[in-house]
Amino acid sequence: MEVLQNKLDYKFNNVKLLENALNHSSYANEVRGGVTSNERLEFLGDSVLSVIVASYLFENFKTIPEGELTKLRASLVCEKSLCGFSREIGLGEFLHLGKGEEKGGGRERASILADAFEAVLAAIYLDGGMSEARRFVLRYVLPELEHRDDDEVFKDYKTALQEIIQRNPEESVTYHLTGESGPDHDKIFEVEVHLNSNVIGCGKGKSKKQAEQMAAKEALTLMGAEI
Repeated sequence: MEVLQNKLDYKFNNVKLLENALNHSSYANEVRGGVTSNERLEFLGDSVLSVIVASYLFENFKTIPEGELTKLRASLVCEKSLCGFSREIGLGEFLHLGKGEEKGGGRERASILADAFEAVLAAIYLDGGMSEARRFVLRYVLPELEHRDDDEVFKDYKTALQEIIQRNPEESVTYHLTGESGPDHDKIFEVEVHLNSNVIGCGKGKSKKQAEQMAAKEALTLMGAEI
């Protein structure tokens, strides 16, 4: 348990919570004798994870509408992401599995690893409270956000800019692609945003939409808008 706690960067006051989080149902059913599976912890961890991620996105992506926030949260707490987080920790090697699950490759099964991550999160939450649970989750979620190229990760600077410009009905904003560089699989796009015929911002991105968002961001910054 000491090795795993070091990997988690969290020292349990009640290590039995962590032990419970590692008990797959196949192991609990096989051993019995008072051994409980991690399913209840998984249930709690799912909710704690959702609250932490939703709260972070709400606080830091202020201009993204509810529907896009929902999609972004879903992508961060999906089985694929949680399985990846578990593999970063090496959680699979610490799991208690039944013999059949062990032989069937359960330590590498995505669903088992994802569930175990949620169970461990719940154990940390019960042992150390929401602040420790949040610290644990964001250690994995923030790099995931930073390394994504999805348009949805970016704040919706275009909408923010449009809302400002719309205060003057005679003004109009347009986006113009001014350049492309790099190989087909890793292109960089350059875009200018024009207010009527004047350039008010430039941006680059790995897609045209990203570049437009970055151009709008520059325009907002130059206008002194809060972003």
